[in-house]
Amino acid sequence: MKFVDTQPSLLARIRDGTDRAAWEVFVELYAPVVFGYAMKHGLQEADAADFTQDTILGLMRSLKSFEYDRSKGSFRGWLVTVLRNRLKRVGLQAARQDRGSGDSTVLQQLHSLATIQPDEAWEHEVKLSEFHWAAQRIQPEFQPNTWSAFWQTTVVGQSIQQVAEQLGITTGAVYVARSRVLARLRTEVQLAESGWTQ
Repeated sequence: MKFVDTQPSLLARIRDGTDRAAWEVFVELYAPVVFGYAMKHGLQEADAADFTQDTILGLMRSLKSFEYDRSKGSFRGWLVTVLRNRLKRVGLQAARQDRGSGDSTVLQQLHSLATIQPDEAWEHEVKLSEFHWAAQRIQPEFQPNTWSAFWQTTVVGQSIQQVAEQLGITTGAVYVARSRVLARLRTEVQLAESGWTQ
């Protein structure tokens, strides 16, 4: 499933500090990604939660003057650069506090931070967060069988035939159900990223 990049209209709305709905969408989409990124790069859960909160607050300040220029790269590329720089600062602060301990763990963490690049894993993490966010929002719109047909075939990876037999419906009904949910998911992500949530 392909999701669009963060739309300039959502970013424009975020620059208006009073647009609460735009910020709610932004936080719902990106806070889990920031948290996951911090955890994958060595922060413990409590530290990752603090890092996420501090980063989101920092973004609230930075994005007020942020000028989006698609020709210079994606918003996600800019965001991962922000995260990398923040993690370096966290690592440097930890190194200062642990100076003289003889512990090589801090040095290893600093070396790993220096090599963090926006890559396929980062893009996958963002898209996965978007998917789960959108799925949670739209699931109540569908009958349980429709949602199950979609989830079992698309997420779990069961065959159309297996799911049809489990649910007691035709394979055609499974295809239709899956198609309806996927279309709605795409719409929800596009609405969210353009800032026009329902």
